[in-house]
Amino acid sequence: QVQLVESGGGLVQPGGSLRLSCAASGIIFRIATMGWYRQAPGKQRELVAEITGAGATNYVDSVKGRFTISRDNAKNTVYLQVNNLKSEDTAVYYCNTNRQGVRYWGQGTQVTVGS
Repeated sequence: QVQLVESGGGLVQPGGSLRLSCAASGIIFRIATMGWYRQAPGKQRELVAEITGAGATNYVDSVKGRFTISRDNAKNTVYLQVNNLKSEDTAVYYCNTNRQGVRYWGQGTQVTVGS
C-alpha cells in the first residue's frame, strides 16, 4: 500500500521560507520520481517541481530560483524548500508519485502567505 504523508506547511509572511516534507512508503523510493504539486482555491492543480530517482529536477517557471526539491533516499523522504514566498504561492501542496501506472497523492499541506 502506497502512502505519502506531507508536513511542514503553515502561515508565513511574504518573503518567508518553509520546508515541506513528504514521507513515502510502499514504493521503491530510490528509483521513484517524486513530485510536488499545488492547488490554489478556484485553480487547477499544477506541478511545482519533480525529482527523478537519479536526482534530475524540473521546476515550473514561477518558482525557479525560489524553490528547491531534494530527496533523502535513506529516509524515503522528499523535501521542498520554499523561499521568498509570495501571496500567489498560497495553496495546498501535495506530494505525488506513480507506481505501475497508478498515481498516488498525499493528503496535502496548506501553505498560506500573508501578514
